[in-house]
Amino acid sequence: MYANTAHNIYNENHASIESPVKLIEMLYEGVLRFNAQAKKAIEDKNIEKKVYWLDRSIAILNELRSILDFKGGDVALYLDGLYEYQLKLLFDAMLENENKKLDECTNVFKGLLTAWRETTNVA
Repeated sequence: MYANTAHNIYNENHASIESPVKLIEMLYEGVLRFNAQAKKAIEDKNIEKKVYWLDRSIAILNELRSILDFKGGDVALYLDGLYEYQLKLLFDAMLENENKKLDECTNVFKGLLTAWRETTNVA
């Protein structure tokens, strides 16, 4: 159901993606943006929008898991487990209207985005 959804979302909004490195950055940014919208929807008690925005974040996480290269070593295994836990947090946030779990996921993705930018912006 979610296969390639995240990639399609960004293709709709961005005519071209320069590289896989840029795509990952955009996916991380998308999780942060969609989580912020979901948090607002939870605060506003808007169930429809909460589900809509969390579904988008979940789609991105599923896409991120699907593109991991497990031949590359332990990093892919670590990221797979990390993404899986973030999915659990998002599902829990959806079911329980829990911003604390959503904030935990958001903080992880802030760290991932920062680390990604630091490791991929080689001068």
